[in-house]
Amino acid sequence: MPRYKKVDFKNNTLSLSLSLSLSLSLYFPFLSLSHFRWSMRICLGGCIQAQPQLSFPAGGGIHIDSYCPPRWKEKVVIVMGATGTGKSRLSIELATHFPAEIVNSDKIQLYQGLDIVTNKVTDEEQQGVPHHLLGVVNPEDEFTALDFRHLASLTLESITMRRKLPIIAGGSNSYIEALVEDQDLEFRSKYDCCFILVDVALPVLNSFLSERVDRMVEAGLVEEVRNNFHRTAAEADYTRGIRRAIGLPELDRYLRSEGNANWETRSRLLEEAIDEIKANTIKLACCQAEKIHRLHRRYGWDIHRIDATDVFRKCGQEAEHAWEMLVARPSISQVQQFLYGGGNGKKVGRDAASPTSSGANANLIALAPTPPVLAASMPAAR
Repeated sequence: MPRYKKVDFKNNTLSLSLSLSLSLSLYFPFLSLSHFRWSMRICLGGCIQAQPQLSFPAGGGIHIDSYCPPRWKEKVVIVMGATGTGKSRLSIELATHFPAEIVNSDKIQLYQGLDIVTNKVTDEEQQGVPHHLLGVVNPEDEFTALDFRHLASLTLESITMRRKLPIIAGGSNSYIEALVEDQDLEFRSKYDCCFILVDVALPVLNSFLSERVDRMVEAGLVEEVRNNFHRTAAEADYTRGIRRAIGLPELDRYLRSEGNANWETRSRLLEEAIDEIKANTIKLACCQAEKIHRLHRRYGWDIHRIDATDVFRKCGQEAEHAWEMLVARPSISQVQQFLYGGGNGKKVGRDAASPTSSGANANLIALAPTPPVLAASMPAAR
């Protein structure tokens, strides 16, 4: 029997083809030499086709994409917007139309407890849609953007392994930035992103936020904060953990006055605290809107803007109809195009984030600039 020298191509494909051909000759001696050569020709042809195709641009050099064909990237939908615009509602609505699970990206809603203060979605509002990173962190712990990036990455991998669509929703844009633009995790090389912005004109949104605070107070906000209030100065650190939530530091003076101030004084302090909660919530909304502007300018994200202003101008059935026509349907259509119509670009690498990589520029964000009076007193961007 002839002896053949083993040639070590990538994955030992040639060696395997030789072994296969020799095995055929041993077990089927009636095969002629021509059959053996025909078998070798097919196997070697497969080896040749498996080699990378190199391209040499006119300007010289070899692009890295010449070595590796574009990989399949998992899809991720990211719902953005200022507080109170309806991000949670939209993400749940999308998850009822597509096989999806939701990943919370609100830095305060990550903490356990204070469900009214943090405005977490209730079990009923979740409509059976799985929610991740919602109320999972110890209230006393310090949870950073790096911590979120780590947990969110593991969560996304788990969701995509189940062949579900991850929908990231929340107002903490610094957390989204830490996840999407991290170079070590190579997020952009693994995931194709569809950014959806739920936008509401600030004057209209501000009025809604003020009314929402009143509803939260009626739902038991003050009692909830009282149950978690510590009167010793050492324990009242409003720069760490869940105590950073709007509503806790504002109610500090009022709660400290209980037991040593008359009814009139306590009523005045409570009214001042509620007004301060409203003002800080409005400042936060302005800050979040400006942060989205900066992210778009810095990274060139294709952000598909959904204008929900008219929804907030209506009430009752008119508001529900406006939500369906102006927010839900356009968003569902956008996600459907993203999932089944080519997405926001298949190419692996930084080009996928370029504003010119898709035809969606007409839908890019166009928020009004932040009012200068509010901008001067903004809190740090979330």
